[in-house]
Amino acid sequence: QVQLVESGGGLVQAGGSLRLSCAASGRTFSSTAMGWFRQAPGKEREFVAAISWNRITYYADSVKGRFTISRDNAKNTVYLQMNSLKPEDTAVYYCAKAPALHYLQNSQSDYWGQGTQVTVSS
Repeated sequence: QVQLVESGGGLVQAGGSLRLSCAASGRTFSSTAMGWFRQAPGKEREFVAAISWNRITYYADSVKGRFTISRDNAKNTVYLQMNSLKPEDTAVYYCAKAPALHYLQNSQSDYWGQGTQVTVSS
């Protein structure tokens, strides 16, 4: 059973930064793709960023140049560094795991975390 536990959310002013973390259980972390999604109130969950097992990255246009996804296989953890935050980035952010990058690019995942709230004030 794989568990994904997000942390690092909070309240920040526009233009500020936050770093989200997602700790994963299980032995296959280093060979899988990991990603971040978000869901704002009244909206559908949307793709944010993903990273393959060999560190190929992919971003939604809305966060490109502001967010950076990375992974530490020794710690079974994936990170999302969020800079230049905007009020429209306010959402619950979810971590996801999939066998390969293209699954996450198509919003498909084997496992989801419980989410962490990010609120950006104007």
